[in-house]
Amino acid sequence: MSATGALTLKKEERLCSLKLIDRLFKGSGSRSMSAFPLRMVYAVIDSDSTAEGVQMLVSVPKRHFKRAVKRNRVKRQVREAYRKHKHTLLTLAAGTPGRVVAIAFIWQCDELYPSEEVEAKVEGLIARLCEKLGTE
Repeated sequence: MSATGALTLKKEERLCSLKLIDRLFKGSGSRSMSAFPLRMVYAVIDSDSTAEGVQMLVSVPKRHFKRAVKRNRVKRQVREAYRKHKHTLLTLAAGTPGRVVAIAFIWQCDELYPSEEVEAKVEGLIARLCEKLGTE
């Protein structure tokens, strides 16, 4: 992967498959960890399709922010922070072919946070996830 390609968030890296989302939230193999105001739900799923690697989604419930402008801002902050710090997770997931690491970031607060703070929380969650996946 080129240096410029490593810092992008491509369509293949976004969790869009309803099957995988159902397995993530309704399956028994999913785990959760929190770094307020974010909660991360993740699962390592055996892929029966062509999907491999790491796929992520961001959810900001309407009950926290009624206005779409604020929800979109939070989603943009989380996606940007993930994009900057995903490289450690991608190298770890490359060692497990035929499997997908599905991740969902869920916002849990009614307040907006500065981008630096959101980035620090996402970075911490990714580091903790890498530790967990490294021990499995």
